[in-house]
Amino acid sequence: MGEHIVTSFDEDIAAVRAKISQMGGLAEEMLSGALSSLQSRNTDLAQSIIELDKRMDALELEVEEMATHLIVQRQPLAQDLRLVISTLKLASTLERVGDLSKSTARRGMQLASTPPAGVTNSIVRMGRQALDQLTAVLDAWGRSDVEGAIAVWRRDVDVDEAYNSLFREVVTYMMEDPRTISVGSQLLFIAKNLERIGDHATNVAEMIHYVETGQPLVEDRPKGEPAGHEIG
Repeated sequence: MGEHIVTSFDEDIAAVRAKISQMGGLAEEMLSGALSSLQSRNTDLAQSIIELDKRMDALELEVEEMATHLIVQRQPLAQDLRLVISTLKLASTLERVGDLSKSTARRGMQLASTPPAGVTNSIVRMGRQALDQLTAVLDAWGRSDVEGAIAVWRRDVDVDEAYNSLFREVVTYMMEDPRTISVGSQLLFIAKNLERIGDHATNVAEMIHYVETGQPLVEDRPKGEPAGHEIG
């Protein structure tokens, strides 16, 4: 006969946060691996990253079930409710980061059989910026660190500017040699994936601010110049 274990709200929310921490670690692993496979043209590594997406999807479902149970059973109020709702949003965001990393790995596999493109190094550097943003914001989440979250939010412009510069670099690369258009198009898709991961990191920063203060970040988010500006 199984023993019924009564847990506190704090214990339940700690369990959800631990599951979110697993998702965060997996998201970082997938993005880092996707970038490494792209740079090294390692299709086996890329395939292993693609396969990790199933684990990410399963973790998201676990978080959804745990958070829903918390809402129904505990009926949390105020900051506690904001925290539980934010775990649902964060799980969805991290799952999306996993999808974008999987897409990056898959496109990297397709590029592995093509002549190496020097611009790939620029894309990997941009990806490392997005990874730094993701790591920093997950650390802020773990510490309930509003100031750390705001610092990540303000640095979003760095990834945007890297993307815009990269966009111009890839378009120039394609214009100089039309035979590179197919490869260049794949690189642009990868760069857009990485730019969106940077945006997701910024969204998490906004979640942290709202959970801890009850107020949204009301400043206009800093953005770089739109891609395509001054191409020619």
